[in-house]
Amino acid sequence: MRAVRQPDPGRATGGVPVRDSLCVLQAVGGTTLNADEAEGATAVRPEPEAKPRFSPRAVAVLGITAALAVALDQWVKWLCTEHLTEGEPVRILGGLVYLSLLRNSGAAFSMGSEHTWVFPVITLVVIGWIVFMATRLRSLPWAISLGLVLGGAFGNLADRLFRAPGPFQGHVVDMISLFAPYAEKFAVFNVADSCLSVGVALAVVLELTGRQRDGRRAVRKKAEPAS
Repeated sequence: MRAVRQPDPGRATGGVPVRDSLCVLQAVGGTTLNADEAEGATAVRPEPEAKPRFSPRAVAVLGITAALAVALDQWVKWLCTEHLTEGEPVRILGGLVYLSLLRNSGAAFSMGSEHTWVFPVITLVVIGWIVFMATRLRSLPWAISLGLVLGGAFGNLADRLFRAPGPFQGHVVDMISLFAPYAEKFAVFNVADSCLSVGVALAVVLELTGRQRDGRRAVRKKAEPAS
């Protein structure tokens, strides 16, 4: 009679030693499974971590862009108030640009001069909207665009709050006039206005090209031909 060999209790059905598998099977809490628990154990995949709604890198770019815009705007305004005299424009680039120190209580072309307090309120609303958009921002181009708008808004808001004649009624310092010394051809503006204009123009381009603030790109469906 040939002896019947009993299966090795230390081996699993597929020929893989149970003891070897114990070293790689662990419970959720980190406790090693024993042989009886390992027989019915199934692998549990950890759930993927949820992505944050915003990109810290994009928000940092927005903040840095805004800070640089404000710093440049306030520095240029300080230089102009220190070295330019009202009523004595400086002609540069053959008359393409004039540096003319003006203090504007209104908007472009001095519109709304009698309601100066309205402009700080509008600016605060714009700033609040940009801060809200930053909570879901993942696109670097959009970060630059919103940063320019935010920096320009803060630059002029600082004038409204801290310059004469008083808070919420301060006059904005303007100094750049194109083609003529006193806005005969175009409104006199400043660095903050330029940042606002460039930021808005970039936002329009991003919208037209389908680039979204969360980093995705909108897919435009082609119109189906009429049957």
